Amino acid sequence: MTKTNWDESIELDKLAELSIKTGVALQPGQDLLVTAPLEAAPLVRRLAYHAYKAGAGLVTPFYNDPEVVLARYQNASNGSFDKATDWLYEGMANAFDNNTARLAIVGEDPLLLSEQDPETVGRVNKAVSKASSPLRERITRFDVNWNIIAWPGARWAKRVFPNLSKDEAQVALAEAIFKASRVTTLDPVNAWAIHNRDLRGRTQWLNGKNFAALHFYGEDTDLTVGLADGHEWMGGASVARNGVTCNPNIPSEEVFTTPHALNVNGYVKSTKPLSHQGTLIEDIAVTFKDGVITEAFASTGEEVFLKLLDTDEGARRLGEVALVPNSSPISQSNILFYNTLFDENAACHIALGQCYSKCFKDGDKLSNDDVVNRGGNNSMVHVDWMIGSVSMNIDGLDAAGEVTPVFRNGEWAL
Repeated sequence: MTKTNWDESIELDKLAELSIKTGVALQPGQDLLVTAPLEAAPLVRRLAYHAYKAGAGLVTPFYNDPEVVLARYQNASNGSFDKATDWLYEGMANAFDNNTARLAIVGEDPLLLSEQDPETVGRVNKAVSKASSPLRERITRFDVNWNIIAWPGARWAKRVFPNLSKDEAQVALAEAIFKASRVTTLDPVNAWAIHNRDLRGRTQWLNGKNFAALHFYGEDTDLTVGLADGHEWMGGASVARNGVTCNPNIPSEEVFTTPHALNVNGYVKSTKPLSHQGTLIEDIAVTFKDGVITEAFASTGEEVFLKLLDTDEGARRLGEVALVPNSSPISQSNILFYNTLFDENAACHIALGQCYSKCFKDGDKLSNDDVVNRGGNNSMVHVDWMIGSVSMNIDGLDAAGEVTPVFRNGEWAL
């Protein structure tokens, strides 16, 4: 496969078919909204083909162009950086209220904004976070079936494989994406059915234990994460509020739940870089006290990270905790993707900001106040970053303080 023959790529077509059938699990007559980088048009076209073949009502793509993004930072007036397309997010939220499915394609350059003023980047990120609140609320409530997949963007590929030519890097990244997404198998849909069954076994064990907290400890980490009252572990295929069973993330190796926003204490250091809104943030180190980050550092991108923490009160608290063994295929690939969709599936991780209300028992019946009263966090952001490694140990603590090994040296202790 070369860059010039995407239309002939069997794996790209299989990824599109998998996304429609298993990822978003599009229903007959259901509309589909797709967001994607401009260069991902070949994948969008294959998605539209399989969506309409599955009986889609209307497929509507929205493209973003990195050159347009950079043009703003290079030429816009100062007032531009506090604005966001609130009308677009409101329109998308309205579409979801009318049962439109959501599909997002990632593939942007993870360092697109690395040379821009961090203060300006922070202002834009805050404006977008505020304007997109109606959209984010519906996704974190899991109102509709949704899915995220990846396109091997040329600039992204060169970040991942800097020693290869542009075309060779894109082919290498495409192959890594296809392998991680299980589309190199003879029957990707069946492969995901088996994978979902395995993840479900993990969530059933954790839900049966009903731990009150998890204790993470290892190199540069000693962190106790309380779990929300009535929390529920999820992973792989999940049922949205509209009744559709979908796989939100392809790939996915995690099981995850909601921490208690007021009950996180200790310190933790990231084990992989975080690519956030075009900025690379490395060596994050934070201290929590009673759920709040009281100290925060980063060797690279610290100013952007601190701006993220100041987005709102909930940005300094946790909204997700996820478990991923070091033996996951993405970890074993030894590829640093500089993209959260992949890197979060190589290591245990935590997320700052908004929690998923779905990660509660009877979560689809809870109001926002109910979620907060059970310990769920509320914020305009949701940002995952990786803390797992081959040296990570995790203990489950029940209400009486009894300890059950969960991870030893980066692997499940079951």
